[in-house]
Amino acid sequence: MRKLYVVAATLALAACAQMTPGGGTTVPVTLSGAEEVPPVMTQGSGKGSFTVARDGSVTGSVTTTGVPGFMAHIHQGAPGTNGPIIVPLVKDGDTYTAPPGAKLTEAQMEAFRAGNLYVNVHSPQYKGGEVRGQLRPQGAPAKGGY
Repeated sequence: MRKLYVVAATLALAACAQMTPGGGTTVPVTLSGAEEVPPVMTQGSGKGSFTVARDGSVTGSVTTTGVPGFMAHIHQGAPGTNGPIIVPLVKDGDTYTAPPGAKLTEAQMEAFRAGNLYVNVHSPQYKGGEVRGQLRPQGAPAKGGY
């Protein structure tokens, strides 16, 4: 029984690790060419995190390495599919940040919770996106979907 309590407490702490004090969820993201649709052969990569508050407010950023990016966005789309832009990100060098006031609609929040939002960075060679990473909150299906 004691082991059961320890396991339950560990799982509860892991779930809380992604929660922010305001009730939002912070999700780490790793971008690669392999995640693009279709996949892209690149040495470029990116890392960062985004926080989505209960009211849908979005904050956070990604920083790329080896990507001559000129713009980046958060899109709505399941893994393996492309989707519409929902949050244009602001470029500052190799870092792309959610602009002040960025906010998801309720439908976009549902997509976020299901793991169906992604970030990608566009470059001159790969105008559709050179690197991409799915925003996967804890508990979201690994393959996305509703």
